[in-house]
Amino acid sequence: MSAQLDQVTAQTANDPDAQETKEWLEALEAVLEKEGPARAHYLMERLVDLARRRGAQIPFSANTAYVNTIPAHLEAHCPGNLEYEERLRSWMRWNAMAMVVKANRADGDLGGHLSSFASLANMLGIGFNHFWKAPTEEHGGDLLYIQGHSSPGVYARAFLEGRLTEEQLVNFRREVDGKGLSSYPHPKLMPDFWQFPTVSMGLGPLMAIYQARFLKYLHARSIAKTDGRKVWAFCGDGEMDEPESMGAIGMAAREKLDNLVIVVNCNLQRLDGPVRGNGKIIQELEADFRGAGWNVVKVIWGPGWDNLLAQDKEGILQRVMMETVDGEYQNYKAKDGAYVRKHFFGKHPKLLEMVANMSDDDIWRLTRGGHDPHKIYAAFKIAQEHKGQPTVLLVKTIKGFGMGKSGEARNTAHQTKKLDDEAIREMRDRFNIPIPDDKLAEIPFFKPSDDAPEIKYLHERRKALGGYLPQRRVKADEQLTVPGLDAFKAVLEPTAEGREISTTQSFVRIITALLRDPSLGQRLVPILVDESRTFGMEGLFRQIGIFNQQGQLYEPVDKDQVMYYREDKAGQILQEGINEAGGMSSWIAAATSYSTNNRVMIPFYTFYSMFGMQRIGDLAWAAGDMRARGFLMGGTAGRTTLNGEGLQHEDGHSHIMAATIPNCVPYDPTFGHELAVIVQDGLRRMVGEQEDVFYYITLMNENYAHPGLKAGQEEGILKGMYLLQEGDKDAKQRVQLIGSGTILRESIFAAELLKNDWNIAADIWSAPSLTLVAREGQDADRWNMVNPTKEQRVPYVTGLLQNTSGPIVATTDYMRTFAEQIRAFMPKGRTYKVLGTDGFGRSDSRAKLREFFEVNRYYVTVAALKALADEGKIDASVVEKAVAKYGINPNKPNPVTQ
Repeated sequence: MSAQLDQVTAQTANDPDAQETKEWLEALEAVLEKEGPARAHYLMERLVDLARRRGAQIPFSANTAYVNTIPAHLEAHCPGNLEYEERLRSWMRWNAMAMVVKANRADGDLGGHLSSFASLANMLGIGFNHFWKAPTEEHGGDLLYIQGHSSPGVYARAFLEGRLTEEQLVNFRREVDGKGLSSYPHPKLMPDFWQFPTVSMGLGPLMAIYQARFLKYLHARSIAKTDGRKVWAFCGDGEMDEPESMGAIGMAAREKLDNLVIVVNCNLQRLDGPVRGNGKIIQELEADFRGAGWNVVKVIWGPGWDNLLAQDKEGILQRVMMETVDGEYQNYKAKDGAYVRKHFFGKHPKLLEMVANMSDDDIWRLTRGGHDPHKIYAAFKIAQEHKGQPTVLLVKTIKGFGMGKSGEARNTAHQTKKLDDEAIREMRDRFNIPIPDDKLAEIPFFKPSDDAPEIKYLHERRKALGGYLPQRRVKADEQLTVPGLDAFKAVLEPTAEGREISTTQSFVRIITALLRDPSLGQRLVPILVDESRTFGMEGLFRQIGIFNQQGQLYEPVDKDQVMYYREDKAGQILQEGINEAGGMSSWIAAATSYSTNNRVMIPFYTFYSMFGMQRIGDLAWAAGDMRARGFLMGGTAGRTTLNGEGLQHEDGHSHIMAATIPNCVPYDPTFGHELAVIVQDGLRRMVGEQEDVFYYITLMNENYAHPGLKAGQEEGILKGMYLLQEGDKDAKQRVQLIGSGTILRESIFAAELLKNDWNIAADIWSAPSLTLVAREGQDADRWNMVNPTKEQRVPYVTGLLQNTSGPIVATTDYMRTFAEQIRAFMPKGRTYKVLGTDGFGRSDSRAKLREFFEVNRYYVTVAALKALADEGKIDASVVEKAVAKYGINPNKPNPVTQ
């Protein structure tokens, strides 16, 4: 007898009182039969509780047996026409295969995936045919996060529905000419089709959780009726290793998100091999989710196993099921029935007896639960109806189901995108596709006539559910009125004499004004990640409250304070704790609400800039893909602004990251009036015109006087650069100083030094967005290249500077790359010097940090003098004198190396 058989019989053999055990089990059976599982569960919990209170060390397990959660006799059977649905699924499998194989026979580098859809075709079919509602006047529609690698199957379904053409299928992964289909779900590229991007992997389940919570938020605040809607997220079992996939499951349970269903396609394989070859991924995930407070439903075995499990009176089959590791299960489905008989049922003589009357083909047809429509329907129905908890469905499938030797349950399944003629023939025969042998080499798509009963059935099912999915709303139906710039009068005027404020304080004043606006006030969504007091926003706690579905069940410790911590069932603030990924996911849900809910929302997510783009860069890119609209506010921005905090708190690169996202509009304003102009224009574009852009705006917590808005500056602020202050017109020598953020003020001080110490005039240019200046210049440069005989365009920044004189010095609180973006657009023959804060941050005062990174007023002055010397306009000895005068150590190490 094998070691596995020894393990199977060990529990029985080591029982010191088998008769007593039998009596206890019979008593439990009687309770189950007469009073039901709820009573049995209660009694068992009382017994365990008593034992623990008496000192028994009973280990805890969140796992149940390795069988289906729903017993066969309690399954709800699928009411649909299963013959039609099976044929439709078969045609979709074929067309999905044809799409990918055609693409890769024409161009072997295009890629594509067959095996993921092959494993979850039944699940998608049951969902589309029986559960997922499209948006209607009565129902806002269910939200689907489709497993990214299964996109060919979704296209194949839309093709049968008549929503996609054969030409589009032929052009799968060929998008440049505008006729193709995107590789994965990309709303940016297919704006009326895909709802959400789910690749990069891990982002789908994370965003789905916060999407479900946002639906509760909208309902609680009476903005939209969302109580009948569900969020469904599909992901692979290998994908659950991504930290983002599991990172928010505790929040979902705590918030009782019973409008959320996550379906994990447990085909046991990652891209390279088994997910848990030596373990059991379904059991592992069950413990994780059940321990977090989720409703867990396992769909492991198909109907052929029901009779065998019913015969398993001694529990031998269940024990072998539990002890068999995933690597073995994968091997079984890659072999045949004889192999399964020998290596699975052969683990115990009684199991061999159990299947003695079954042929090898019968054993082979013992499939997994994810390929049976009744098992899937029963699980989906429970998930649809369950209250009080989010639900996760752990559904066991076969990767590459139906692909035969080319990929079924094999380690190569994920990468399989080319099939030979024999594999295509096998698939044709397995799924009864009516294509003759002489046409197989062409791999034709199959679509029956519109009056075929299966196609009529397909349309009838979607009509009953409100329409077709996936579909995406491009613009909201409602139109909100955006206030004019004068609504922000409090920050447009100069600060009072002797009064100093930060741009963070200016932002709070802008938010306060917007909250009072009759059109937009209720649509603001302030999102914070435990830094409200850092940004001076704690006053909003009492004013508009923090959203909590339970309200506030305690008296806050600071209740006697004016700005106490107030939670409310209809609170407006989303306070995400120390959780940038969660904050960004909430922001995405609000920033795409115009599409998902037909409600325009205006999210302001405020965070430490260092912990923004750097930590949530992948989510920010996903936001661009989703055509998000809203404001990301990076507080205490810049490498030298957040004094005292040190290396990992100081941001010198977030604007460089923001510049990589084409529909992100980034600004680094210095003054409150600039911030007001930017926010008002953002509202105009995103709310008034419903333009698909989002803003990244950096804020500083440094206090100083603000000059106020002067007539005519608005256009330059929005374009990214304008003349803030003009130097002495009669000076013999002149320089141009460009700056942004708090470092602009160092340029202003440098202008005074140049004038007072060296009799040199300086024009001061505020550059709220060097990135926008660079983009405009690049656009003009491109136009000139492809239109060489037409009148050549002059980049905006070139036009600003070409009639000025003297070298140009740009200084920012970011890496030099930030200001280097505009070098190509400097007027010909002009010197352009860049100062920046390359290197690691560190802790010290602002003054010392700016000295260390060589961006303070003295370095700006020396840089300007050196540029003049390089142009031969002053003697180099003047620069040497300035270095000595300002105490600059010429032997100081480069801060980049420190």
